Amino acid sequence: MANNNSQSTSEIKPRPARLASESVAGRPPIVAVLGHVDHGKTTLLDRIRKTSVASREVGGITQSIGAWSVKTPKNETVTFIDTPGHEAFKAMRERGAKVADIVILVVAADDGVMPQTKESLKYINESQTPFLVAITKVDLPTAQIERAKNQLMSEGILLEGYGGDVPIIEVSAKTGQGVEDLLEMIILMAEVNEVSGDPEGSLEAYVIESRHDRRKGVVASLVIKNGSIKSGDELYADKVGGKARGLFDEFEKSVSKVLPGMPVEIIGFSGIPAVGSRVEKSGQAVVEEKPRSIIPKVEGFPIVLKVDSSGSLEAILGQLPPDVGILYCAVGDISESDVLNASTAGAAIIGFNVRAGKEIERLSEGEHVKIYTYRIIYELLQDLDKMAKGEIEHSKDKILGKAEIIAHFPHDKLRIAGCKLVEGRIAKSDRLRLIRGEKVLGNIRLISLKKQKEEVDKVVGGEEFGMLFEPQFDFQVKDVIESFQERQSA
Repeated sequence: MANNNSQSTSEIKPRPARLASESVAGRPPIVAVLGHVDHGKTTLLDRIRKTSVASREVGGITQSIGAWSVKTPKNETVTFIDTPGHEAFKAMRERGAKVADIVILVVAADDGVMPQTKESLKYINESQTPFLVAITKVDLPTAQIERAKNQLMSEGILLEGYGGDVPIIEVSAKTGQGVEDLLEMIILMAEVNEVSGDPEGSLEAYVIESRHDRRKGVVASLVIKNGSIKSGDELYADKVGGKARGLFDEFEKSVSKVLPGMPVEIIGFSGIPAVGSRVEKSGQAVVEEKPRSIIPKVEGFPIVLKVDSSGSLEAILGQLPPDVGILYCAVGDISESDVLNASTAGAAIIGFNVRAGKEIERLSEGEHVKIYTYRIIYELLQDLDKMAKGEIEHSKDKILGKAEIIAHFPHDKLRIAGCKLVEGRIAKSDRLRLIRGEKVLGNIRLISLKKQKEEVDKVVGGEEFGMLFEPQFDFQVKDVIESFQERQSA
């Protein structure tokens, strides 16, 4: 365990021993794998499971929590949760630590302790979860195993063999070195910590992922720590109810009942339950957590955000660039209403692991709404930052005219911008955007264009005019209104 005299913020506290009872049997331990990005978490699990999940992960980074049960060489079962490593998935790693019975802290022998390693230690400390350290990539010629151990001890972790009792295993996912030792240590820790579950007891399960599937409807991935779930059970999670119409294991095989320690995918919730929420059956005393509300940001470069799951939504919202404003966000594919709402607000549509059908694409072209879809989250975040700074789409467009705002006047609940055209022309049919300095605040929709109190269709060089538009983005004198025409990408 950690040295209690250490002042490190990552100091690990002992977890109180569990109380065993004769009616409660041992169950498969639920194990979360935490660590820095690209330190070999998914590759290690891939080695354990003898599958090819790691090679299928987009960009080589796990992007949603997956849960799998595996058999050890001694025929014991362990359930693993693989948590993403990218910094945007901070909340998902924290959730994995809280749900798990045991945590494997993965540290690459060539990199050593990194920022997300320290974050993971913080989650372990806060949840008081028993943990062990796996030093990965020990087969690399650049491996510095002793340096990695010393860095861990400098974080307040007392390792076995160095005066402490935190187990440490040296492993190579490539050669298989240490993998069996790692599994044996997990089983030993589960026994010492009396990991147990009662199939007949009250249900204690947690949502580790939830999404809307085009064919199945709402799908929620759960791990069960106590009790059981069978087809037809009435379930509740985060004030969302439903009946378990279908239960599927990690191989998408239909099952009739799920016991403690096992992962399951459930179809039947009436809405999308919050990731991390506890799932209980009808009649159980529900201890409600304070619901987490997402309040859309309305200032900045406007977007409509559509994602594949609530876990992805949480991760993206937690890492949005400061100059990006959200009109609204939701789980599901891009729809006609998304395009129409984006058109009205002058917003772009950002999709993560979702699709836009051909009809939606045709509608977006007609409404002059740009749709950007991504499969890798850090690319999405990088592009959003560029969009907010005007570095994407701005340079691809043909500029038709520019006007400087020189005054403003109240009009009902809006303001009229008094402008002077300094370049080209502006017409009612043009696409327009508001610019402050070098930053594009967002696209705007023209409501009225007047010159000397007369409504006009177009203004040309040097003329002064009044313009009423939405959204107003709290425009200021000296802001620029730009008329542009989109150029087709090559």
